[in-house]
Amino acid sequence: MTSIRRWLLGWLIFGFAAASFGAGYAIFRTAHEEASELFDYELHAVADSLPPSMAATARPPMHDLSDDRIAIAVWNAQGQLVYRSAGAPDIAWLAEGFRTIERHDKHWRVFGLRQPERFIQVAQPVSVREALALRLALRTLWPLGLLLPLTIALVLFVVRRGLAPIRALSAMLSTRSLDALEPVRLAGSVPVEILPLVDALNDLLSRLNAASSAQRTFVADAAHELRSPLTALKLQLQAAQRSGSIKGEGDTVQSIEARLNRIIRLVQQLLTLARQDAESSGTALTPVALRRVAEQAVSDFSLLAEAKSIDLGLEVLAPASGDDAFEVYGEPNALSVLLNNLLDNAIKHTPEAGRVDVVLSRDRAGISFEVRDTGPGIAEDELARVCDRFYRGADTQGEGSGLGLAIAQRVADRHHARITLHNRAEGRGLAVTVSPLTPVNPGARRDGT
Repeated sequence: MTSIRRWLLGWLIFGFAAASFGAGYAIFRTAHEEASELFDYELHAVADSLPPSMAATARPPMHDLSDDRIAIAVWNAQGQLVYRSAGAPDIAWLAEGFRTIERHDKHWRVFGLRQPERFIQVAQPVSVREALALRLALRTLWPLGLLLPLTIALVLFVVRRGLAPIRALSAMLSTRSLDALEPVRLAGSVPVEILPLVDALNDLLSRLNAASSAQRTFVADAAHELRSPLTALKLQLQAAQRSGSIKGEGDTVQSIEARLNRIIRLVQQLLTLARQDAESSGTALTPVALRRVAEQAVSDFSLLAEAKSIDLGLEVLAPASGDDAFEVYGEPNALSVLLNNLLDNAIKHTPEAGRVDVVLSRDRAGISFEVRDTGPGIAEDELARVCDRFYRGADTQGEGSGLGLAIAQRVADRHHARITLHNRAEGRGLAVTVSPLTPVNPGARRDGT
């Protein structure tokens, strides 16, 4: 995978390193050559500074030159050697000026100076000159050696800051919900380099929002237009059945009524789904007493549960107290739709004389509720798909549209919660958990007080 960051860092660091090494080599060669010229000047200065008369046994003070290992030889006008410094090599009288010679497998830099009464010859080992020149040249390079890592660190910082808007855009898009189609807005000014990308992305989101709105409007309008005539048709069928104007077997009429009820249920579910889809994900959440919503839902479904002899109840798990209202941030109507759909599914798939419970609980993660039943459960390979729209399992009993859990999932998403389904371990039945819902007072004690 190609990385702009790696590409920039690689070429910038390589370029700075190559330029630094090239500049360092040039500086090193220049400093080395200047050091050699300086040492030649030193030889010339030593020759000029020698006293006018020097006997063969004279030993002028050379303490300042001891580290440079300079050897001195002096000849008089008659060509006789009148002075040679201690340890000086046996170098014959050479011509005036600078030259490099070899004596006893060692190279020497020699300078000869002719004066009216004498000839002075000063020599220095080339190895000493090279060592001193190298030391001086390296001393000129240490600022460059310090500058290179600082420059690399600066490049890393600049590239990171330069790519920060792209990282911010990626982070913003990765955390967006599927239904958030509003334009992308970055904090601060948008760099001109990524402005075309942001504009194109906002244009795509605008077109997607328009298409999604048109789809939701179509579903809502179609469901609304179908609801009234279907309800009227059911009433007319019942009236005709009572009056005896419809002749036929009772099973046929009941089958027609059952199919009509299923169509009406589907239309109602489509309307509910269209309303939930139309709600913006940015809708403000208000404090809601989840316990009151659960009590109302249990009361609404009590007659339906009694018709199947199902034990329907509400349970509060410890350590929450019995009077805990379980206040959460949410939308009252949406939470009612969520709980009603879960209860409707649970009662529909629970056999007679079964049990359905709504369980409220509170923990450190937040508030959650669970709907448990004693029905047949769901095959393990279908648990991940039952929340898809219009999906009905192969072994599903009874009538349904396949939208109940899809609507519940939509409401849970808007509340930043998740729906978890699992077959109960202690026996037959299914447990559907919605968690976590944000508590109104997260700092309250877990006992609800």
